[in-house]
This record gives sequence, C-alpha cells and structure tokens, in this order.
Amino acid sequence: MEQYYSRDISCENCKHAYSTLKIKSRYIRPLSHDTDFCSTYQSEETNPLLYYVSVCPQCGYAVTDEFSDKFTSESLQAIRTKIQKHWQYKDYGQIRSVKTAINAYKLGIYSGIIKKEAAIVMAGLYLRLAWIYRTVEKNTTQEQRFLQLAVEQFEISYSTGDFEEKDMSEIKLLYLIGDLHSRLDQERQAIQFFQMVIQHKAKEKEKRLVEKARDRWYEIRAASKLQTTS
Repeated sequence: MEQYYSRDISCENCKHAYSTLKIKSRYIRPLSHDTDFCSTYQSEETNPLLYYVSVCPQCGYAVTDEFSDKFTSESLQAIRTKIQKHWQYKDYGQIRSVKTAINAYKLGIYSGIIKKEAAIVMAGLYLRLAWIYRTVEKNTTQEQRFLQLAVEQFEISYSTGDFEEKDMSEIKLLYLIGDLHSRLDQERQAIQFFQMVIQHKAKEKEKRLVEKARDRWYEIRAASKLQTTS
C-alpha cells in the first residue's frame, strides 16, 4: 500500500464525503512514451491512469480534476435522474483492477456527457481510456474507438477555444490532433494539422513539438510515396 495515498473528496452532486486512492508521485516512473504522450508503466500498482477518475460511492457521479465545479440546474437534475436514481452503492476508492478502472472511466464519460463538460475535458477522458486499452489491455479495437472519440472532441475544443482554460497550448493541441489522426490512418487530416504546427506563429516557443510535427509529417509523406510507387 505504500505507493498509494488517500485523497478526500466532497461529491459536488450529492455532497457526500468520500476518499479515493491515488499513486504517490515518487512511484510514478514511466518506462516509455508514445508520440501522443501516452506513458507505459511497469505494473498496474504504479499506473496512475487507473486512478484518474474518482467515483462517488453514494450517487455514482464520477469526475476528474479537470471537471468544472459549475452546474446548471438542468445538469444537476439530469445527473440525479440518469445516474443517481439508478445507482447502487459501490466503492471505487480501493486498489483498482484494470476492469474496475475502465468502469470508472465509463462512469466519468457518462457523467461528463450528462453534465455537458467542456470538449477538452471529454477528450482527455477518451484519450486516457484509449491509452489503457493500448498499454494494459492490448485491445486495438477499443483503443481505436476511443482515439476517434478523443480526436473529435479535441477538434471541437480547438474550434471553440475551451482548451485555453486548461494546461494546453494551441501548438500542443494541434500536434496531438495530428498525431491521433495519424494513428487512425487518417493521413490527410494528420498532414493538415502537422502543417498547422509547423507554420504556427508561436512555433519558436515550442520548438521541440514543432520538430516532432515536422518529423511525423515527413514520415507520413514518405510512407504515402512508397504506397504510390509500389
């Protein structure tokens, strides 16, 4: 248990106080990183992705740290009629299996949809769930499904500008959209967004990402030329 710490949370829906486990930062040691910022960890016991979503055991409303604490009367009513009304007490605050973590993500996604969370928040949920399917479950079909949902929300975030309220620069967002399109074999869209990174007015501020975008752009172009000539 030494790699975990207990975090106290007050549910913003039902006001129930509960605790949930998180991984202590000193135990989070990624083994590798993918081009879309996905990290692979040594074991489930030190994988922070499994504990990203917190679930209220009393009402079932699930959140991440990115969720807004603002509610409309309509969203509160929707949470209570579509989640809380059908919920049976379950404690997600203990050590999680991968299956339990996936269920927590799906509760978080459902809660976010009902509450009408910002696109950038929903994109983060979809992307992290895709990472779990990639690195732990090894389920390519589900990974691709959630990558597609993630890139759609990231594009909405770019068009609405809601990413500006989070720790996400425009260049990083454009790069990530390009990378996800590439992983989904959507080369035309990938090239378009990588070009936007390369030509961005603030490219001098994030040279590393610009170089990564340029490298990915060349890779896709080279691969498409090989396919054309073969």
